[in-house]
Amino acid sequence: MTLLKSLPLFVCLGLLAACSSREVEPEVPQMPPPEVSQAWLDEYEPKVKEAIVGSGFELERKENVLLVIAPADLTFNKDRPSMLMPSTLGPFSKMAKLVEADERVGILILGHADSSGAYQLNRDLSRDRAASVTAIFRLSGLKQDRLLRQGVGSDMPRAANDSKEGRALNRRVEIILTRKDTLVALISQYNRPSPAVAATVAVPAPDKPAEPAKSTAKPTPRVVAAKEQ
Repeated sequence: MTLLKSLPLFVCLGLLAACSSREVEPEVPQMPPPEVSQAWLDEYEPKVKEAIVGSGFELERKENVLLVIAPADLTFNKDRPSMLMPSTLGPFSKMAKLVEADERVGILILGHADSSGAYQLNRDLSRDRAASVTAIFRLSGLKQDRLLRQGVGSDMPRAANDSKEGRALNRRVEIILTRKDTLVALISQYNRPSPAVAATVAVPAPDKPAEPAKSTAKPTPRVVAAKEQ
């Protein structure tokens, strides 16, 4: 009889032990509510537009982010493909200074390449170009927890690579301004190519995780003087 009375207690203890042993799933950062996102975008869109005026860069507003597109042919030296042209330092520095004092803002810098040449070489080049632009933002004072970079190679083209014009559009660096608390959710979208894009790439190499900008000694951005015509 005593055993029967004790049985419910044992069952309850067993259930409690099972619940406590379950792994707690990590929380995935959520994008801010639409009304918050729109207010933030309304504030920064005209400021970013002013910062890049006359640079040849493009500004797009997409859902919860502002996207600045820097064409590689305008941004990097032709002879040293990951070296910034001096003309780009102004607009990049203005963007960095614009957001540096606002702890709400995070920056994701993505390097892209066209599909000509070896796949891994394109990925390495896109990563080097993203690092060169990241250096400007780091020198302007952005902390490591607000600045991420990634090279995605040719995995995410803007246009088909079957024409000179299309390949030029695909060679680019994108500077994405977003809320700092959504950076992790945002970078997860770029760590793997989408199925449609992956199908066009022959045996893609495994991607590396997003690299936070290192906050050690401040590097000198790689620039080169424009050649005389």
